[in-house]
Amino acid sequence: MLITTILFYLFSAILLGSATAVITARNPVYASLFLVLAFFNAAALFILLGAEFLGLVLILVYVGAVMVLFLFVVMMLDINLTRLKEGFLSYLPLGLAIAILGVLELAVVFWTSPLGHVPAPAPIPANADNTRALGVLLYTHYLYPFEIAAVILLVAIIAAIALTLRRRQGTKTQNIDAQMAVRAKDRLSLVNLRGPEQ
Repeated sequence: MLITTILFYLFSAILLGSATAVITARNPVYASLFLVLAFFNAAALFILLGAEFLGLVLILVYVGAVMVLFLFVVMMLDINLTRLKEGFLSYLPLGLAIAILGVLELAVVFWTSPLGHVPAPAPIPANADNTRALGVLLYTHYLYPFEIAAVILLVAIIAAIALTLRRRQGTKTQNIDAQMAVRAKDRLSLVNLRGPEQ
């Protein structure tokens, strides 16, 4: 067995385990950290399959930006965990029914699809640069959808910042006007350590 095959199964197993932990973790911070682990393993799978651009973008964009922002929002919002756990059992039958339906649909797709009759892909040339080809296609043919996605991400960032900047009673905030108005003589005082007789 090749080392790439072993790594593929290893990363896939870790990815499935961390994805399961995302939806079963009771603490939203732990769920976010398991999602980061799932993204890293998915990026490793992309790199193993020869799509290094997708793997690096998954790490840079999702782990480096979106997940960090999501983790900060989850940590800064006052989430009442006991209130979230109260209705868990009432939603369990519906969740199990949806999960079973999804598994059945996937089984039907795999059972009826001609996976064994798919022709082998053309061999990739040695000097092929899929990052350059993807960039040329992305910034020419798909320029407007790319810009729309960027605007949507910007709106999401602004919304997350607006959620965390709510004025809550009992929280400490900076008074920047008072900090800027401070003079040196208000903060600095000289003390004679030798005593008044000297």
